[in-house]
Amino acid sequence: MTITTLSSREFNQDVSQAKRAAASGPVFVTDRGRPAYVLLRYDAYQRLAGPSKSLLDVVAMPGADDIVFDPPRLGADVFRIPDLT
Repeated sequence: MTITTLSSREFNQDVSQAKRAAASGPVFVTDRGRPAYVLLRYDAYQRLAGPSKSLLDVVAMPGADDIVFDPPRLGADVFRIPDLT
């Protein structure tokens, strides 16, 4: 894995170079000498983020029965006729 560092000016002048560099590892884009952004290939991002869960997966988790969810009720003033005068 190769880490590449580009200034924001270099990045703006040659985005294709940054994309090619991201194929072999992360690309750090600096702003005034400090790392500000990281460019990754999408598949590398997916590996870092891990598998996404759906609401069904979360509800079906072991121990989900113990979760207390009691949302507050909406008051009567939520739906009112607007004053257009």
